[in-house]
This record gives sequence, structure tokens and C-alpha cells, in this order.
Amino acid sequence: MDKMTKIEIITRPEKMSDLKEAMNEIGITGMTVSHVLGCGMQKGKTEMYRGVPYEISLLPKVKFEIIVCEVPVDLVVTKAKAVLKTGNIGDGKIFIYPVENVIKIRTGEEGVKAL
Repeated sequence: MDKMTKIEIITRPEKMSDLKEAMNEIGITGMTVSHVLGCGMQKGKTEMYRGVPYEISLLPKVKFEIIVCEVPVDLVVTKAKAVLKTGNIGDGKIFIYPVENVIKIRTGEEGVKAL
């Protein structure tokens, strides 16, 4: 069975369309995108509402989940970093995991064929 890898990218919501377009350019045709909340180094932020400060401890983010086999992991990571990096806190994180198997429910295909 060919090696499959899951790449999880968590970043700013405003970067969603840029990242999707960049992934399409390198041959990534399938991905799952979720709107999530999180905090890291930012530790949230303080905003004003009707003159009263309030703390937002979890900030909106988007999470891309991509399974690759034919497109090299390094290419996906390099392209994502180039598109997402602003140099400011909150640019995001990339996680890489091995994938043991994929099963397409409709056809029963497994492994790379299921992608």
C-alpha cells in the first residue's frame, strides 16, 4: 500500500480562499475545511462593546484537513507556509500524521483508490 499522510493546517479565516486556491494549483483536489475556535500564543484579545472591555479567549480559525499520497508532503507544506505567513502571531500551525487506511463508504474501495 502506498504511504498516505494527513496534513492539518489551522490558520486565520481570511486566508481560507488563498490557501484553497494554492492547494488546487499543486493538484490537491479534496480537502475538508472546518471553522474552529482556538488560542495559542495570542491568548485571545480584548475588545470593546458599548465602552466596556471584554475578553475573547478563543479566536476564530479555519482548519484544513488534507490526505495526500501522490502530491509530496513537502510541497504542500512549502506552499501553505508561503501563502499563510504574515510574520505575526496567529499565522497558524501545520500538523502532519501518518494515515493507516482510507475506506470509501459508497464503493468499499480502500487505500489510495479511496482518495
